[in-house]
Amino acid sequence: MSNVENLVGDWWPLPDVARLLDVSITKVHSLLDERALAALRVGERKIRSVPAGFIQDGQVVDSLKGTIVVLADAGYSDEDLIVWLFTPDESLRGRPIDALREGRKTEIRRRAQTLAW
Repeated sequence: MSNVENLVGDWWPLPDVARLLDVSITKVHSLLDERALAALRVGERKIRSVPAGFIQDGQVVDSLKGTIVVLADAGYSDEDLIVWLFTPDESLRGRPIDALREGRKTEIRRRAQTLAW
C-alpha cells in the first residue's frame, strides 16, 4: 500500500461511488472531470477510487469541489490534494477534510489559497 492509501484509509471504487450517490457511472466520471471529486488508482489491482471521506450522507461533501479547484489551481495533482486534505493539522484540530465535512469551508479555502503563493 502506498502512503496516500494508508493516509486516507477507506476508498470507494467508482461503481460504488455511483451507487452511493445514486447516479450513473457516467455522472461519476463527469464529477471527476468537473473537479467535484478526485480519484486515484489504489489497491493491488490499481482500481480508480475516491476517498470515502469525500462522500457524506449520500452526497459529495458540499464544499469539496471549490476546495479541489483552489488546490488544483495552486498546481496540486490529485494525489497531492488528497494528501493535503487527509493530513492531520494540529492547528485545525484534525484534517482539512474533517473541517470541510463539519462545514468549515472558509477556513480551509483560505489555507488552500495561501498554498498558491
